[in-house]
Amino acid sequence: MNWISNYVRPKINSLFSRRETPENLWTKCPECGTMLFHRELADNLNVCSNCDHHMAITPRERFNALFDGGIFSEVKVPEPIIDPLQFKDQKKYPDRMKAAQKSTGEKEAMLVAEGEIGRTPIVAAAQDFSFMGGSMGMYVGNAIVAAAERAVKLKRPLVLFSAAGGARMQEGILSLMQMPRTTVAVQMLREAKLPYIVVLTHPTTGGVTASYAMLGDVQIAEPNALICFAGPRVIEQTIREKLPEGFQRAEYLLDHGMLDRVTHRKKMREELITLLRLLMGLPPAIAGDLPAPKPEAEAAPAKA
Repeated sequence: MNWISNYVRPKINSLFSRRETPENLWTKCPECGTMLFHRELADNLNVCSNCDHHMAITPRERFNALFDGGIFSEVKVPEPIIDPLQFKDQKKYPDRMKAAQKSTGEKEAMLVAEGEIGRTPIVAAAQDFSFMGGSMGMYVGNAIVAAAERAVKLKRPLVLFSAAGGARMQEGILSLMQMPRTTVAVQMLREAKLPYIVVLTHPTTGGVTASYAMLGDVQIAEPNALICFAGPRVIEQTIREKLPEGFQRAEYLLDHGMLDRVTHRKKMREELITLLRLLMGLPPAIAGDLPAPKPEAEAAPAKA
């Protein structure tokens, strides 16, 4: 038995060998390349602490930061027909759906919830770009209709966070039919005189931009979000000209009158609280987590 080979060398190698590090502890910023610790990134709402780049955030993470105490309840969405066209490309459509559900842990590309922000009751809907590019299919159409109906029933404003690559090709014309359906849903809110605020996140493109994403009473966008119908590469190839710097980005659209505000993600909650209470005719929110005092308590004379 060679004790140097069998004992000493493995012992030395174990002391100096590089220890395995879980891959999900660090995230590389796609804009500046900074390595960001996952907990610090989550605490910063998936915004790079070095260059302020807004990375993708899931609807649940967004709602946890948006609603008071992170408390919200999901709104049930009617289930559509599964694979109505029997569509198949490199994979069958049901197989793509199962893969997306497994990777995201969500049923579909949109989550609808109700709760309070700044003691203001609202209904909110958010798209998940990691679920098949946030593509708009029949489920997304059902989700927006369900959100609008719930808002009208409870007499609450609707806040929608868009993030999509457009309509879902696996559902063909049925996905395009969601454009007029969602437009009718927005009209329901208008007729009920309820605010509809849209927050456009990166990216919002295609048929989503051409329908419910640009119909808000107030249009807000996150910094540097791509917002368009056809992408810049398609336009450049069509017109054979170089596009202006920052074309179709949130700041460019704000300068050209397409948006009302461009708001940092960490300031979005306060911005929405202010706007919603203003549009609903409510008094300004009180700082802190306590509810506003009742009018009769304010008016009661002080005892001697």
